[in-house]
Amino acid sequence: MEPFTLHILGCGSAKPSNGHLPTCQVLDLRGKLFMIDCGEGAQMQWSRMGLGMTRLGHIFISHIHGDHCFGLPGLISTMGLLGRTADLHIHAPADLQPFVECVLKNFCTEMDYEVFFHVVDTKQFQLIFEDRSVEVWSLPLRHRTPCSGFLFKEKPLPPHIRPEMLEAYGIPVSQINNIKAGLGWVNEDGELIPSERLTRPAEPPRSYAYCSDTMYKPSLAELIKGVNLLFHEATFGEEYVKRAQQTGHSTARQAGMMAKAAGAKQLVIGHYSGRVKDEVAHLNEAKAEFENTELAKEGKVFTIHG
Repeated sequence: MEPFTLHILGCGSAKPSNGHLPTCQVLDLRGKLFMIDCGEGAQMQWSRMGLGMTRLGHIFISHIHGDHCFGLPGLISTMGLLGRTADLHIHAPADLQPFVECVLKNFCTEMDYEVFFHVVDTKQFQLIFEDRSVEVWSLPLRHRTPCSGFLFKEKPLPPHIRPEMLEAYGIPVSQINNIKAGLGWVNEDGELIPSERLTRPAEPPRSYAYCSDTMYKPSLAELIKGVNLLFHEATFGEEYVKRAQQTGHSTARQAGMMAKAAGAKQLVIGHYSGRVKDEVAHLNEAKAEFENTELAKEGKVFTIHG
């Protein structure tokens, strides 16, 4: 199966912490890298984790709060210094665009690549990007400023060829793509050998949902139904549930409730408040609602299974 992995570069919240860096993640999907949010320290973590910048084509920013975007100026500049020539695409709410334009105008005037900004409507669940491998959908979240989550849906792979069947029927290699496309094979006797006999089904497509920053929003569950891996912010413990609501955040218990309601396969929690001193207690709170929960941690890599 081709790679689909989530790399945690930072999983803290706005307040600086000795234990965590601000939010930043990278998805590796079939060899292509997609960054989700870009807090301070993103490029240093990128280097530590051995991720190649040449494979990064798209950055998705959830909202304009600094702990989710203050790493952009340095990252954009560094890629220019490294001689990048491929276009870079930034997908984000409209209020981030002046910030990006300011960075480009004042600090990145001699780069050999272009940066394109794509506005994300934070009130709509809609397709915002696709290529041959993936669809990316916006997820309307509830925060103090316009904010969008992101749903990455892998596109189905073609079926796998059964080599023993090719040999048995004497089918040339040149016909493999046609067979995968469902055309089958006509043998010397004029018999049509259906593609279903010559192939086996590919693994089911996988999906990843990123939901940070947001209040608990029950209607979100339907949009991410059956997701393979869900990252949901868990800024506070349940004892601070009122504070979570006031600031547009969620508790660890609410993250677990969301995973359960969505029928997710696995939950990862993060975006920890500086108030959180015992992350194991935080984990146990989420697990009381949804057992298959893990903590986000800088440097950790999660494999997204079908």
